[in-house]
Amino acid sequence: MITAVSITLVLAVVAYTMFIRPQDLPAPPAENPFRHLDERKARIYENLRDLQFEFRLGKLSGDDYQRTKQGLQKELAAVLAETDELRSRLGVVTQSKAPAPRAAAAKTTPRETCPHCGATFKQALKFCGDCGKPMKGGAA
Repeated sequence: MITAVSITLVLAVVAYTMFIRPQDLPAPPAENPFRHLDERKARIYENLRDLQFEFRLGKLSGDDYQRTKQGLQKELAAVLAETDELRSRLGVVTQSKAPAPRAAAAKTTPRETCPHCGATFKQALKFCGDCGKPMKGGAA
């Protein structure tokens, strides 16, 4: 008899502990309306990087590269247009950078040139962004 009462008591305590009332649950976080567009945009950028890498390795012909690149760029333009349209519909204001003053734009910026392929970059790099070879005097 004592065993049956203790088992019933244990089951009642476990059932009460496991019972969750709907009003005790926290409200779900608000859904970001831009999340799916940002994910699509990130996937397109990743596909463009992969496409360029495969083209440089010689896996794609020039025609295939250009055709696929244009298709991805059109898809990206559609996603960006959809993002802008959604922003205007929701009334979201984006922060834009102020244009640089003319005096700052007129100054010449130092350029770093790759000794292997001749590509130029605005800042010092450790490896070339085009050919991937180490640059002499690159940033540590």
